[in-house]
Amino acid sequence: MSYIERKEKNGEIYAYFVKKFSFMGKQYKINNYIGKALLVSKEEHLQKNLEKITNQEFEIKKAFFPKELAYGTLLEKIEKGAIYLNNLMEAKQNRSIVEKQMLKEFVYNSNNIEGSKLPKKELEKIFENKKSSHANKNEILEAENSIKAFKYLKEDFYFSLPQIKKLYKTLTAELVMETGDYYPKGFRKTEIIVGNEETTKSECIKEELKNLLKWHKKNKKNYALKLAFDFHSQYETIHPFRDANGRTGRLIMNKILLQNNYPLMLVFKENKQAYFNAIKKARENKNRQYYQFMLEQQLKSYQLTKKIAEQ
Repeated sequence: MSYIERKEKNGEIYAYFVKKFSFMGKQYKINNYIGKALLVSKEEHLQKNLEKITNQEFEIKKAFFPKELAYGTLLEKIEKGAIYLNNLMEAKQNRSIVEKQMLKEFVYNSNNIEGSKLPKKELEKIFENKKSSHANKNEILEAENSIKAFKYLKEDFYFSLPQIKKLYKTLTAELVMETGDYYPKGFRKTEIIVGNEETTKSECIKEELKNLLKWHKKNKKNYALKLAFDFHSQYETIHPFRDANGRTGRLIMNKILLQNNYPLMLVFKENKQAYFNAIKKARENKNRQYYQFMLEQQLKSYQLTKKIAEQ
């Protein structure tokens, strides 16, 4: 939250730019003197001082960077990028427009990773509530469900077993799997091998998810990027559903990021195999490749967001 504060002293009016933000469970404040009796708006001040204000917040946050995510300047670029984007969207008052466009990119890439061939132009129609001419009706419904699932995630989702089930239900409602069957309700009751690796036994899924949720609650004030990445890798290892684990997992990962004021993160379709390989490494407790891949995807997401926001 930022605003212009004006104070009177000895008959003079002094203007200050104030920005308050929370980070890792603590509250911080940036307070910059602007000048006497200025009628400048916070948007104008932000626009003219984007780099300065971004750097001030970055200097506070960089002291908390975990060594596990230290890959050259990658983490610095991401943190600065997130701060810059939030300031830029506030200055230009275009957050809702940018977020809608990035949601289109998220749905397109996330569903494409799982095999969807829905063209972007048809996805645009769905977002505008127009009838799509795409031949695969299942892929149309998949996109419609993804939009509903994100709305639910952003507005109503909280970390519990019933909410994870509801997210899955929203995402897969009336969808047909490759077998021709409708997606089954609730957690899977069969065993699944992913990338030649065993996932959690079906009878242990609830207990493992409960443990993951307890871990999240205990650590939710920790550094958000590592928290989001670790939650995602553990969730994918549990693999709680017969299908749609990647789609639900990427949504939940973004819930953690959004809660901590990070813009939407995509895993890009052209990096699909590298993503699967990184998840496999995480299952083997070889996190370096996994963390680096996720950070690279996040930076790539922010570069796209910046391009959209600056238009």
